[in-house]
Amino acid sequence: QVQLVESGGGLVQPGGSLRLSCVASGLTFSNYNMGWFRQTPGKEREFVAGIAAFGELPYYADSVKGQFTISRDNAKNTVYLQMDRLKPEDTAVYYCNIVRGRTPTGSWGQGTQVTVSS
Repeated sequence: QVQLVESGGGLVQPGGSLRLSCVASGLTFSNYNMGWFRQTPGKEREFVAGIAAFGELPYYADSVKGQFTISRDNAKNTVYLQMDRLKPEDTAVYYCNIVRGRTPTGSWGQGTQVTVSS
């Protein structure tokens, strides 16, 4: 059974940075493209960033391009999301998932809360 565990969220001031981690188990991690998504109350979960199986060709939602960086370490079964110059509108619960393009294809973990506030 595939399990995804996100961590690294927290409270940060505007302009600050956070790095999120997602550890995957129950799958051959290097076979899968991975992505990050986020959700705020009352809104649909939205795609944030994706990365191919061996770390090539990262791609981003327009809203975070140049601000967030996705990466992965296949030896650790982990995908990361480096978030810089954070804004209040980045406040959300962040989730990772297996992706096909920008579409999630696996089960969701518990997510990690990111709050950007002064």
